[in-house]
Amino acid sequence: MIITQIIPLTAKKVQLCFDCAEPLVLYKNECQSLALEEQAEIDNGLYQTIFYNIVGKRAVKRAMHLLEKMDRTEWQLRKKLEEGQYPPQLIDKAVEYVKSYHYIDDERYARTFVRIQQAYRSTGRMRMDLLSKGIAREIVDRALEEENETPQGELIQKLLAKKAYNKEEATPQESKKIYQYLLRKGFPGDEILRHMR
Repeated sequence: MIITQIIPLTAKKVQLCFDCAEPLVLYKNECQSLALEEQAEIDNGLYQTIFYNIVGKRAVKRAMHLLEKMDRTEWQLRKKLEEGQYPPQLIDKAVEYVKSYHYIDDERYARTFVRIQQAYRSTGRMRMDLLSKGIAREIVDRALEEENETPQGELIQKLLAKKAYNKEEATPQESKKIYQYLLRKGFPGDEILRHMR
């Protein structure tokens, strides 16, 4: 195969484009040590070495590094690796690797999220937040059902007190504003009205 183009990405990184294979991102010094240059022909063995031994190992290290900083869902980790321009096949391998050691676990992530956030967020808001992180609906529903111990009414009362809402003194405009605020927080309308009365 032929290296059709070497595109500079940063001061240290370049993207190698091939006539019949996926593009790969390498460091400039790696290109120099392997004597890779535009229009050079390389055999499949060298491409496989670069693909698995250099870029593949880097994808796993990057995944580990991302998880050291913070817990992530599988979807979040995949997105971060895609941003790093790793080929899909290597992203799959990196995700399989970290999954095999339980470094990512969407079920654990969802349960922890619910346990921590239930004192501050409505069930609806937690559901939306978890789904937006790419967690499967059945995992989200199970986590909310089994981990959420804070009654929604209690949380609504806490937020009404925080906003210093007084139903006797509030104007219709103020009541509407509070109602809208609680709706945006993900509480059901009937539950909000019950506590506002």
